[in-house]
Amino acid sequence: MTLTRWNPATEFNALQREVNRLFNGISPKTRQSEEYDSAVWTPMVDITEDAEQYSLHFDIPGIEKKDVKMNFADNTLTVSGDRASLDEQKGLTCHRVERAFGKFYRSFTFPTMVNAEKISAGYKDGVLTVTVPKAEESKPKQITIN
Repeated sequence: MTLTRWNPATEFNALQREVNRLFNGISPKTRQSEEYDSAVWTPMVDITEDAEQYSLHFDIPGIEKKDVKMNFADNTLTVSGDRASLDEQKGLTCHRVERAFGKFYRSFTFPTMVNAEKISAGYKDGVLTVTVPKAEESKPKQITIN
């Protein structure tokens, strides 16, 4: 017997997907919306900003780097991936399952222009850190009065 933990956030995500589908039903589906529609959980993310860059820190423990995809288009960063469930390991009896498994998807649009060519990412101890430098034209400039 396998116990599955009920997660109310999953129900809210499903409702949000249905509402989005209602309003976007006329337009053709894109790859991004298909990934969003199939997502079953969302990792927690911290976002910080300074004068030079944005930093995003995703909590995705138990996921290998090869199972994470990142994309940047139209000033929007998209991170998605998949965490295999314990059920997929044969011979195991699950007594409690509290972690979310399956596909995840997060997307963030930046309020200022960024330098897409210099976006970098690192993965350590279950935390994906993405650094998104601001474009020169969006950085604050000191103006000298003559």
